[in-house]
Amino acid sequence: MPKLKLPAPPIPLPKPLPKRPGAPRQTPVETATEAGISAVDWVDERTSLSGAARWMMFRKVPRGTNWFYTLGSSTMFAFLSQAVTGVFLAMYYRPDAAGGAYESIRYINNEVFLGEFVHGMHKWGSSVMVILIFLHMARTFFFGAYKYPRELNWGIGVALLILTMAMSFTGYLLPFDQRSYWATIVGVNINGTGPLVGPYLSDFLRAGPEFGATTLSRFYAIHMLLIPGIMAALIGAHLYLVAKLGTTAPPWLKPSDPVKKEEKA
Repeated sequence: MPKLKLPAPPIPLPKPLPKRPGAPRQTPVETATEAGISAVDWVDERTSLSGAARWMMFRKVPRGTNWFYTLGSSTMFAFLSQAVTGVFLAMYYRPDAAGGAYESIRYINNEVFLGEFVHGMHKWGSSVMVILIFLHMARTFFFGAYKYPRELNWGIGVALLILTMAMSFTGYLLPFDQRSYWATIVGVNINGTGPLVGPYLSDFLRAGPEFGATTLSRFYAIHMLLIPGIMAALIGAHLYLVAKLGTTAPPWLKPSDPVKKEEKA
């Protein structure tokens, strides 16, 4: 029987030699830099994350790439901004239909340090995110990036667009003032006119046959927990497929003909 050859054990890396006596001492910045590099190397040796980061970041980019290709990353940045500001707002918000919700928003805007600024970022950031995701989808459509082999990624993008609109709709009720209350009633009633699942969807959103105290809690849970969790998972899958399949070149650039290249050579 042939002998089974086992791979040689890995050779440990040599340790750096100690510095000679009398050598100049390191500055605090150099010491901190060296400590940071050592910590990163220690983590990477045990997780091998550098390979995944290299695969994700260092990839070929098609010729003709321009600023239109940054709409996807801009939309993701808007989502992260909404997530961060939403966490800070959740620390003070109370989903209480008996006046606590409206009072907590008033307290955030008038009493909390930088509360009005964070609330404004979250409020206007939602509009920015909706605009960016529509522009990103339009760029993908007109550039033909939905075609083979990127059909699955296009489907995930459509799902993210629907979830973005749903998150905007559920967040509109949370201040629980007169405008948001009646606008949400109109929106839920419109959903109820849909075929087959419309009435069931309206009952789900209202948490019952009519608007009540549990409706606000239902919207808050959907807006704060359910939709962001699903969106985070889909964004991860979306980025994985983008890194795996690459990006498409602009449609006005024709692929080069290899036969002509050989003739020129």
